Amino acid sequence: MSTTTAPSQAPPSGPSGARALRLILIGAVLGIPAALVAAGFLGLVHYVEHWLWTDLPNDLGTKGPPWYLVIGLPVVGAAVVIAARKLLPGDGGHHPLKGFQGGGPVPLRYGPGIALAAFGTLAFGAVLGPEGPLIALGSVTGLAAATLAGAGPQESAVLATAGSFAAIASLFGGPIVGGMLMIEGGVGLGAALIPALIPGFVASATGYILFIGLGNWGGLHEQSLAVPGLPLYQGTNIPDLLVGICVGVGAGLVVSTVRRYAGTLEERAPRRMSMPSLLLLGGLAVGLLAQTAQWLGADSQDVLFSGQTGIPNLIAQTSTKVVLILLVAKAVAYSISLGSGFRGGPVFPAIFLGVALATLAEIWFGVSPTLAVAVGTAAGMTATTRMVLTPIVFSALIVGHNGIDTVSAAVLATVAAWVTLAVVDPKPLQAPPGSNAKASSGSGGSS
Repeated sequence: MSTTTAPSQAPPSGPSGARALRLILIGAVLGIPAALVAAGFLGLVHYVEHWLWTDLPNDLGTKGPPWYLVIGLPVVGAAVVIAARKLLPGDGGHHPLKGFQGGGPVPLRYGPGIALAAFGTLAFGAVLGPEGPLIALGSVTGLAAATLAGAGPQESAVLATAGSFAAIASLFGGPIVGGMLMIEGGVGLGAALIPALIPGFVASATGYILFIGLGNWGGLHEQSLAVPGLPLYQGTNIPDLLVGICVGVGAGLVVSTVRRYAGTLEERAPRRMSMPSLLLLGGLAVGLLAQTAQWLGADSQDVLFSGQTGIPNLIAQTSTKVVLILLVAKAVAYSISLGSGFRGGPVFPAIFLGVALATLAEIWFGVSPTLAVAVGTAAGMTATTRMVLTPIVFSALIVGHNGIDTVSAAVLATVAAWVTLAVVDPKPLQAPPGSNAKASSGSGGSS
């Protein structure tokens, strides 16, 4: 059973008039506690991750994590996830293979289990991102605020959505990308979508103010995807557009293959082994993949984790061998993390794979690293979310003013990834999220 609010489903239609104004005001206040919950969670993950992977190796007198930590820590993380899923309600939260498909506001009692399962996944090196747990924790905060305010079911769903997007504002650079997720996921509601969106926009805006005020506290600046020092990209040309198309097709094929094998693992493995056994073996496999990549000449830390902090190192690579090792190892580790029972988000590892494909074009054909980041980000995000507008906006934000001219290539990369998915895996595209407005608004809501 799904337990996470989801940007890719339509928000419930919101009320109007005085009730709408009340929800907007609650949303403005809600942004602060939702952002505090997200900042506290991300800060804890960063602190423990830094201690495990940097301070502990230094105390052991080694340069970088030794092989036994690289292999063993993901297994320890799997044990933490097992504890969360077995001992606490909510099964550790939303299954990452389901993307952003959600089943409504997340009950408060699920919060501890979601946080603990995500902590065991993210801090110990499994290849998933923080966006899924943050959406859930934000929903928990929004639902708690709705309960305190005496809101009804429909208003509670709107406020749960608002809490979700206040929580993920830091990962996506403010309310713009979160807003695009809401719009693209809820397009089936038409004009009824607007009053449901406004509290979420307001909560995202006020919550992001808090993230900005916290600055570098708790490593928050390292949690969002950022690639500093990208050179200016001016103009565009036919070869660069072709690179965008090829990266989009490649990302669609790679990510669909990753998800297909993860789905097979998730479906068939429980017939032969228990959930704890599958998680422990999954953690061991992820650690072995990372250490094997290290032995072959790549950095094990670029194989582990979600990939946000690894993209600057990836785009700076000049060795085809190293990029191919990272591409294969990351894809397999991502598939295992998706299918073996870890809890996290699916977006950032897919972006890493898209950028890895674009880095090959940078090495082979000399394309701009700014272009490579833009088309890789757009293609990877589309390949895992099946969205079109949101990845384009996100890729433009990542490259900033220096890469404004990359938008055309990013558009082609996004469309190429979407069309590739429509060909190789058409079933999910037959009923896009949010297309059934009546069902969405009547279900009690997701974001």
